[in-house]
Amino acid sequence: MRPPILLLKEGTEDSQGKSQLLSNITACQAVVEAIRTTLGPRGMDKLIVDSRGTATISNDGATIMKISDIIHPAAKILVDIAKSQDAEVGDGTTSVVLLAGEFLKQVKPYVEEGVHPRIIIKALRKGLKIAQDRIDQIAYKMKFNNDDEYRTFLQKCAATALNSKLIHQEKDFFSKIAVDAVLLLDELLPLNMIGIKKVQGGGLQSIQNKNHSQRPTTAQGCGHYKRSAYGWLPLDSQLITGVSFKKTFSYAGFEMQPKHYKSPKIALLNIELELKAERSNAEVRVNTVEEFQKVVDTEWNILYEKLEHIYKSGAQVVLSKLPIGDVATQYFADRDMFCAGRVVDEDLKRTMKACGGVIVATTYDLNDSVLGKCEYFEEKQIGGDRFNIFSGCPNAKACTIILRGGGEHLLDETERSLHDAIMIVRRTVKNDSIVAGGGAIEMELSKVLRDYSRSIAGKEQLIVAAIAKSLEIIPRQLCDNAGFDATNILNKLRQKHAQGGEAFGVDINREHVVDNFENCVWEPVIIKKNALAAAIEAACLVLSVDQTIKNPKSGGGEEQQQGRGRGRPM
Repeated sequence: MRPPILLLKEGTEDSQGKSQLLSNITACQAVVEAIRTTLGPRGMDKLIVDSRGTATISNDGATIMKISDIIHPAAKILVDIAKSQDAEVGDGTTSVVLLAGEFLKQVKPYVEEGVHPRIIIKALRKGLKIAQDRIDQIAYKMKFNNDDEYRTFLQKCAATALNSKLIHQEKDFFSKIAVDAVLLLDELLPLNMIGIKKVQGGGLQSIQNKNHSQRPTTAQGCGHYKRSAYGWLPLDSQLITGVSFKKTFSYAGFEMQPKHYKSPKIALLNIELELKAERSNAEVRVNTVEEFQKVVDTEWNILYEKLEHIYKSGAQVVLSKLPIGDVATQYFADRDMFCAGRVVDEDLKRTMKACGGVIVATTYDLNDSVLGKCEYFEEKQIGGDRFNIFSGCPNAKACTIILRGGGEHLLDETERSLHDAIMIVRRTVKNDSIVAGGGAIEMELSKVLRDYSRSIAGKEQLIVAAIAKSLEIIPRQLCDNAGFDATNILNKLRQKHAQGGEAFGVDINREHVVDNFENCVWEPVIIKKNALAAAIEAACLVLSVDQTIKNPKSGGGEEQQQGRGRGRPM
């Protein structure tokens, strides 16, 4: 009898064949079941508590997948495609996971019956090519006569993305903010030049006075108002053209500094302007009091020399990434200068981008060529925090959105929703082709693939028909989440699309079907193409795995607790 040959370490889990493939598909379906109820305008929210006890309330697919501690190796593929969809496009994260899970669910019976995975993968990729070609055929490239039409188009695309979010009741206001923020950026549309600051208190929209008959005036264009039956409603959340960040830690003497400047010069520093504390192990030997006084005077002279250089440069606002101490704060206050230390690196760079200038590490070469400028600077109270606001920036390639809300969870979800809308606007600016949303494009692709499946023979026919059925998961889930009769709505949609109504989708408001192109439910083509491609590739990746090898954990559990510490053996 031959002795057994051991290839893997003892304790290694090894599964292969049809059973492990079916197990992987089942794991992916479990992930889909967890987030399917979050899809669409009537989707529900999820409350997730992580290992540290931090609670997150969200209906964003990518956020839920990131926070959920999914450990199954095959199910992690769905997490990856949700992250990639969020990073690439910003929206459609729930849709891409639903599609991938539904593709696997529909082909699962054929795997059980013994159809080779490679045949299924080939059919999936052929179906993807047909679907993307059809999207290109029916995509509508918008044409604009003026800038107002272009802005309106972008706002409608952003509003579609916000329809399914917690802030959907204020989608008109926030879609305008998202469009204005993106159009302020330069040609590359860098996302890091849009700052989002959250301030608790106030509300997304507040009514202060029902008797307003005229629109109030605002300073520096920072306020936003909305006309209603009650008059002009101040919307607490606001977009600031330029840069704004929370007031940093300050020492005594800060209250004496001016808080408003017109056309100030701005010094951006990476210098520590305070007396350094002596090191605990440092030793300085002096023989007389005069020698000790020289050491102290030298340290003070170095600091005062730096402060004098800054003052003589003509700068009125001084920002530094490193601390500005109490001596420097009082020095600047005596000379009617404003200073802020410990400014966050991201905020300092956005200030440089908007106001010009250079972040310098020395005070010797401070001149107009390295100083920034803006039309107006002020420190303003917003809620319970004070903000430093730079407006009228000459470059104006940066902006800041200040969000107000009653609670931390609301603000966090509002930030995530606004991020999705901003990403949609960025992608639409680069690619302005659109298709109808609300499940319309999925029903049209389903019809095209079903018609194609009837024209071919063999096993491939069944797989393509399964893909066509899988695409109906989007309109079906939209109906289920809204409490509609999904079967009835889908039958009406199939009838409309068979008659050539390629833009008909689910009407969430009236429990019916509607031409979503005329209903202004628009989605950029790149969302649908990216979601389809990612979902098909994820399904192909799961199907192509024929063996799972899971190595035992090294040094975990009880073995890690052995020994007497400091590397000494027992």
